[in-house]
This record gives sequence, structure tokens and C-alpha cells, in this order.
Amino acid sequence: MRLLLVEDDRLLADGLSRQLEKAGFSVDSAQTARDAGTLGSQESYRACVLDLGLPDGNGLTVLKQWRANHINFPVLILTARGDWQDKVDGLKAGADDYLAKPFQTEELIARLNAIIRRSEGRVSSSVKAGRFELDENRQSLRADDGTEHSLTGTEFRLLRCLMSRPGHVFSKEQLMEQLYNLNDNPSDNVIEAYIRRLRKLVGAETIATRRGQGYLFNETSL
Repeated sequence: MRLLLVEDDRLLADGLSRQLEKAGFSVDSAQTARDAGTLGSQESYRACVLDLGLPDGNGLTVLKQWRANHINFPVLILTARGDWQDKVDGLKAGADDYLAKPFQTEELIARLNAIIRRSEGRVSSSVKAGRFELDENRQSLRADDGTEHSLTGTEFRLLRCLMSRPGHVFSKEQLMEQLYNLNDNPSDNVIEAYIRRLRKLVGAETIATRRGQGYLFNETSL
């Protein structure tokens, strides 16, 4: 899951990025309203954490511009504690949730996962497809025979992307966008390498290749 983190406090942003990556997100960071507006418009994000107090403008203005341009990824706004008007204005502008500073990172991650689930029409913290269930909290994969496997962060992100839309063909470029942030420099064959590793867990038929198109998760495989 690729995430945009908009926070001008670099120390806070760096610490949050590390924790979010441990939780299965690939994180791009922006410190200004201008950069946030550009990244949100040009890149493919699953969600955004948006601080309202930015050095060159208000995050609320950025949010309004996104929504006016039909950019609809879930947004969690960060506000000053007790500033209820910011919360109301943010929700009216199209935010999905808010969190007051200071906050616990565990709550931030829990709220992020909750708004992402709502955007996908889910209520549980697991993604089910065919014989398999992906646990977001534990970053593990469980089969219907009871076997369970722990996943690395990249394995989890890749499998979650495929399982979130079984039967849908994802191109290698689309998968790369969700697995890595703008600062990463993965090799050209990294997707193929991770697909091979995941097939050892779910079976070669479960993650099918569509030549010249990409990969799909086949929930009807045996």
C-alpha cells in the first residue's frame, strides 16, 4: 500500500515513515503544500496522512483541490489538540478521519487501516481471496488448511495488492508503484523475484501470469 505523508516536521516525518513502513506501507513524504498537491495529483496512493499546518499554506486547501479534481484516496488529517474547527472543516472538505497531535503511532496506523478498509467496502482486518486469508495486523498469510506463513514487508504489500482485486490483471509497472516509494531504486526483475517467492506459498496456479499484461490472483485455483 503506497502512502503519502505530508508533514513539515522532518524529524516527526522520518520517524513516522519508518513505523508506517514496518506496518506494510510504502511511504512518500512531502513537507510543503505545493509538493503535496503535485504528488497527490501525479502519483497513485492508497491513502494520505495530511498535516494542516504547512509552511507555504494550509493542508485544507490541498485537500479541497484534490477533491475538486476527483482525487479520492482516503485522507487522515492531523490537527492541533482541541482545535475542533479544524476537524470540522477537514471533514467537510472531504477528509475521512482526523487525529489530534500529539498522538500514538499505533492509533495512527489503526485509523489508517480503518479508512482504507472502509474505502474497499471491508469491515475486518483481513483480505480474503479463494483459499487464502491475509492478516493485515500480523502481516501473515493463512490457508484454508490452517497453515500460516509470516511475510516480509514487500511480500505483504505485493500479495495484498493482488488479493485486494482477485481476477484483476496488474501490470508490473502498477505493482512497482505500490511496492516502492520515489526514493527507492529497485532492479528491473524484482517483481518476478517476489512473484516466484509467493508462488511457493500459494501455488503457481494461484498467481497467474498474463503474458505481455501482468499478474493476477486466481481465487478459483485448487
